[in-house]
Amino acid sequence: MTSSAAWAAFSEKQMRRFGATGSASRLVGIRHSPRLPASGCPRAALALFVAWSCTLSVTIGPAFAQGQSRGAASEITADALSDLPFICPMDPDIRSAGPGSCSRCGMKLVLGLPDMAEYPMLLTTDPAGAEAGKPVELRFEVLHPDTGNRQVEFEKVHEKLLHLFLVSHDLEEFRHEHPRLGRDGMFRLKTVLTHPGTYRLMGDFYPTGGTPQMVPMTLTTRRFEDPLPMIRPQLIEDREPKKGRNLTVSFRTDPPQPRSGFLTLLFFELNTARSLRKFLGAWAHMFAAKDDLVTMMHAHPSIADGGKLIQMNVIFPEPGMYRIWVQVRRGRTVNTVPFTIQVEGLPG
Repeated sequence: MTSSAAWAAFSEKQMRRFGATGSASRLVGIRHSPRLPASGCPRAALALFVAWSCTLSVTIGPAFAQGQSRGAASEITADALSDLPFICPMDPDIRSAGPGSCSRCGMKLVLGLPDMAEYPMLLTTDPAGAEAGKPVELRFEVLHPDTGNRQVEFEKVHEKLLHLFLVSHDLEEFRHEHPRLGRDGMFRLKTVLTHPGTYRLMGDFYPTGGTPQMVPMTLTTRRFEDPLPMIRPQLIEDREPKKGRNLTVSFRTDPPQPRSGFLTLLFFELNTARSLRKFLGAWAHMFAAKDDLVTMMHAHPSIADGGKLIQMNVIFPEPGMYRIWVQVRRGRTVNTVPFTIQVEGLPG
């Protein structure tokens, strides 16, 4: 069995196990299970690996555009997948028998994917101690997993070489930034951290010759010493419609009560479709963080056509309270609105 067919068989088994077979789902969470930096936790790698490996399904040609049914998708076998060797590096559930572009993110399909390997991302600051409310430069260095040398070549993902997500420990501050790549191969971002405390960061990038990566990092401002368990936010479920800068977003889920390990459909309904435009190559972007700041997820629409309704398919890896930010562009304005939901565990 080829490596791609073996991977497909593994994904199909995982989806059946969690009852998610047949969804046109987006890759979420960590795309592999990287070890967290010094402040990381092995549980994060495990939880986020589960989020990744259990949300893969198959979309072939027009099936995605028409909304693949669960029954039809469940007929696709590992043997059939071996005849579809061209894969989207970002959305590996999108496959084709020949060259082309991904129907979801627009990336070029590639003939098979290399073995997954972790590309460490190192974070440093200038000045050395980041202070809340003062300018700081964040620097990111990516290392090749085999040589340990600096990785200097990257592929664009949704129009950028690096997507950086920053979330404050109280989940009140969220940012989606794009550090610039210098001639020395280092990414840099000049910013101001408005909240004193701890930030969780996610670097989303695609090293040339490798596979797409999502790497978690932690940054704490100077003179803040409270451990994360002591500052865990007390979230309350909030699904009320949210008004952005120039549109309003309503939110619902199917099933109404999400359960960890099972497919959840997220529906974002806009009050208008007038002047909607893609933002960084997608009709919407979603980022979710659990209140423990360990489990984090990044997703794009499974179904969207520029109309009022946007659907995203995810599997929450753990029960708990999650804050979800969705980003939608109308005209030249990017709207970012938050929702908070509770995900229950398995009964019993």
